Amino acid sequence: MKNTKIYPWVVVALLWGVALLNYMDRQMLSTMKDAMQMDIVELQSATNFGRLMAAFLWIYGLMSPFAGMIADRLNRKWLIVGSLFVWSAVTYLMGVADTYNQIFFLRALMGVSEALYIPAGLSLIADYHTGRSRSLAIGIHMTGLYTGQAIGGFGATVAAAFSWHTTFHWFGIIGIAYAVILMLFLKDKKTMTVPDKPLQESPNKESLGKGLKALFSNVAFWVILFYFAAPSLPGWATKNWLPTLFAESLNLPMSQAGPMSTITIAVSSFIGVIIGGSLSDRWVQKNLRGRVYTGAIGLGMTIPSLLLLGFGHHIVSVVGAGLLFGIGYGIFDANNMPILCQFVSAKQRATAYGIMNMTGVFAGAFITDLLGQWSDGGNLGLGFAMLAIIVAAALCAQLYFLRPKTDNVE
Repeated sequence: MKNTKIYPWVVVALLWGVALLNYMDRQMLSTMKDAMQMDIVELQSATNFGRLMAAFLWIYGLMSPFAGMIADRLNRKWLIVGSLFVWSAVTYLMGVADTYNQIFFLRALMGVSEALYIPAGLSLIADYHTGRSRSLAIGIHMTGLYTGQAIGGFGATVAAAFSWHTTFHWFGIIGIAYAVILMLFLKDKKTMTVPDKPLQESPNKESLGKGLKALFSNVAFWVILFYFAAPSLPGWATKNWLPTLFAESLNLPMSQAGPMSTITIAVSSFIGVIIGGSLSDRWVQKNLRGRVYTGAIGLGMTIPSLLLLGFGHHIVSVVGAGLLFGIGYGIFDANNMPILCQFVSAKQRATAYGIMNMTGVFAGAFITDLLGQWSDGGNLGLGFAMLAIIVAAALCAQLYFLRPKTDNVE
């Protein structure tokens, strides 16, 4: 089954479930604060809760490059299985914890274990899917992240029906059971191309120093790093501050603004990754810059949407801007790893994406704090609008510098 035409899509389906669990388990805590603070009084402090959430982000970001280096050198199947098992066990144990320090330690451990997944998962999909299906496969996988984020938002609903202890227990058990399924059906793939011969299995390893030297001496990688980090600023801004922006711009209570903003971004991003994946895979068959151009279209769509989000005060303009941003960002999201494959060797892709993931998370931590200060000053909308300038700079750099010579660097 591993060598059949259908198995690459089986890999996408299996990892879609992992992606869902990855975002669902991390998102649950943010929605269950009210239920948990009845038993853990330290969570009644917004400062303590903020530290708890920030600990995950900083540890996740710091671990991402190391996670990529590990994925480039170890069997990715067992890395994915192990990381899923650990963060699911952590989720289960969150339901057992009864002190703030225990929750803090478990949240930090979750940051380590979840960071191990994304570089390994995306590089595995990229190895199984070549030019004709790579962007679509990556895009479908990304919808698992969006779905997990949305489901995680219902943690408070489940906790209200049962208890926050039971909610953590059952979500943890589901993840542990899914890790067993991956043990049975997921296979790694390391390949090399030999002229006039079929693909051969290869360990595909090189020394850490040699790999990092090759990566950091690659000018295209630095451009891609900037191209990835800059749009991460509005990406994280919408995750953390869009509900507040909707509430302020439309004069809505948070009970309405929260679901409206979350659903708007989730649905439109889902549509965007499918459109971006399909378009990119077809375009690259006719023009090697097809993936670059597709990503540029997505980024270009986010520029007017950020301006409308920043300055709009009518429900049609604000929601329309949210939909436009989600579609554009989804198109961009579906093509990051495929574009990386055009410039970075298969031996260094997980490492490269790990570094990209770190910069994206740190950009998110920075913009979340900055927009908080702007929001206190009544300038949250202006902050969103100004992010369009940074995205425009990334778009120009991408179009000027990224000129691939192949769709898949071996």
